[in-house]
Amino acid sequence: MQHSNRSLINFTKEDVKIISKKSLFSGFFKMIKYQFSHRLFDGGWSEPIEREMFERGHAVAVLPYDPILDQVVIIEQIRVGALEHESPWQLEIVAGIIDRDETAEDVARREMVEEAGIEVNHLEKITSFYPSSGGCSEKLDVYIGEVDASKAFGTHGLDYEGEDIRVHVMSREEAYQRVKSGQFENGASIIALQWLELNYSEIVSKWCT
Repeated sequence: MQHSNRSLINFTKEDVKIISKKSLFSGFFKMIKYQFSHRLFDGGWSEPIEREMFERGHAVAVLPYDPILDQVVIIEQIRVGALEHESPWQLEIVAGIIDRDETAEDVARREMVEEAGIEVNHLEKITSFYPSSGGCSEKLDVYIGEVDASKAFGTHGLDYEGEDIRVHVMSREEAYQRVKSGQFENGASIIALQWLELNYSEIVSKWCT
């Protein structure tokens, strides 16, 4: 097998020509139709391409972790994307959409109160990623946040958004076993819990000294 010795080509948005952009639907979310062309790896430009895109914007997800009790706070709520799957109720970490006048950390702190009923102390960024860049604009900033898990209980959520969110507190080990057994189906939650499993000693040392 031959391997390429060429350097990676760092294309940017300047290497894309947007020919047209049309709004197809605007409701709770938006659907946009793009026609565009882009530079090719072997030179030149592509023929015009048409793609529909689900517009979700920028969001943040945060894993609530108690470094003293070595416990995580997990929320459970019904999700429309899973309505016709085995269970529409999904185990997740706290998350929310970032408005234009908010920072990711602002949203992380606000959503922690709204969805889990607890305050967050330290916040540390884990990563950013696109959950499904083939057809969705959403980009997620993933954080871990220091909390007091002993204060996490009950049901929460905003009535006017139709939220009915149940709080679960479990050990880090149990949460990771649930990742391994497939009980977590949410990408940001899986990423955050795997990161914690690899880095918990470092984060405990940082937050508890």
